[in-house]
Amino acid sequence: MKVKLFGGISGEKVGSLEEVARLLPQQGSKEQDEIVGGLPGQPEGVNFKQYAGYVTVDDQARRALFYYLTEADGADPSTKPLLLWLNGGPGCSSLGYGAMEELGPFRVYSDGKTLYKNRYAWNRAANVLFLESPAGVGFSYSNTTSDYELSGDSRTASDAYTFLINWFERFPEYKNRDFYISGESYAGHYVPQLAYQVLSHNQKAGKTIINLKGIAIGNAVINDETDGPGMYDYFWNHAFISDETIGAIHKYCDFSPNATSQNQQCHDAAREADKNVNPIDIYNIYAPLCNFSGFTHKPHKRVEFDPCTDYYVDNYLNLPEVQKAFHANVTRLNYPWSACSDIITHWNDSPSTILPLLKDFMANGIRVLVYSGDTDGRVPVTGTRYSLNMLNLSVKTPWYPWYTRKEVGGYSVIYNGGLTFATVRGAGHEVPSYQPARSLTLVNAFLKGKPLPRP
Repeated sequence: MKVKLFGGISGEKVGSLEEVARLLPQQGSKEQDEIVGGLPGQPEGVNFKQYAGYVTVDDQARRALFYYLTEADGADPSTKPLLLWLNGGPGCSSLGYGAMEELGPFRVYSDGKTLYKNRYAWNRAANVLFLESPAGVGFSYSNTTSDYELSGDSRTASDAYTFLINWFERFPEYKNRDFYISGESYAGHYVPQLAYQVLSHNQKAGKTIINLKGIAIGNAVINDETDGPGMYDYFWNHAFISDETIGAIHKYCDFSPNATSQNQQCHDAAREADKNVNPIDIYNIYAPLCNFSGFTHKPHKRVEFDPCTDYYVDNYLNLPEVQKAFHANVTRLNYPWSACSDIITHWNDSPSTILPLLKDFMANGIRVLVYSGDTDGRVPVTGTRYSLNMLNLSVKTPWYPWYTRKEVGGYSVIYNGGLTFATVRGAGHEVPSYQPARSLTLVNAFLKGKPLPRP
């Protein structure tokens, strides 16, 4: 559902600068984008401003990306950094998942129409900018339908960079602000490649165009050669598959970048593994499944996790009054809002690894946080640890438990060079959704450049 692998993915080009980003004529403005009066169904007592709208990233194709900004809550926004959030897929919505189900200021009640405050929203720590990318995802669109067949890592990164330099013109108060890029899942590709664009353009210009300070990626697809074995080893370690199945995968499957196809023994073993895992939620192996039977007429009590949230969010974001409040250009979409795009069916380029980019960031003083919810089976902690081990980094602060509310929130290790790896105990694929308090502790420490707290 949230990590889609398309046939035909290939290419080893990492972080290319194919186009020179430029300022483009824009129809929107900050004043027009403000969500005056708040979102439909939002609770009382909201003291931060919200904005939503479009930034054109290609004036010939009329390709435009949708954004949602929530200013910092509980403090003067000018004292807080700017954090960009990207969901992965490829092709899934940062508004639907990131903003409405994970780290945004609101969650949707079970009536699918009203909102309640997320007590652990990340805009308590930063001004948070959600971007729906690439075009064809969520409310983002192109007037040239053939654009949707050209999606891939390179274009996604260059469009996102073009979005940023034009967005900063609309919101000039953020131009010199400390800036961070974060995301999860396939955003393990999006985030580093966008950060590479930012760093490269700064270096090419000989000045700081965007004041990038760090990146954070969670349960992230970062290295095919280890992500695959890490997933199947996680299945075996959690007793989903037999000794024989994992033995066959180790013996017959080739996850190296040079592998063009797998033999029949590998396919048979993988099929057996998938059969055993299918009855559970692979994105959180201990979570209850949703038995959706319709919307309740009245909002029920606030909960930190509801397995049917996808349905509530889908209904909410398809309400005409909600789309109007978000300034969504639905006349150009011609299809209902959906959490993951149905019109992006091909992905043209996806490097097998982004590990070299992590090394580049560390060499240039960009902080890197890699974190893993430890109950995710789709991009599990085992694969991430295998991937990071390939960097051969020396340890600065050895493995230790970190705490939230006097409880172990997870475990962490800090490497020399500025990379931190952290687990989040009891969290699935979307860490802020399953463990919101622990995720807020995580992002607070990251933004402040401090180690995760000990008792």
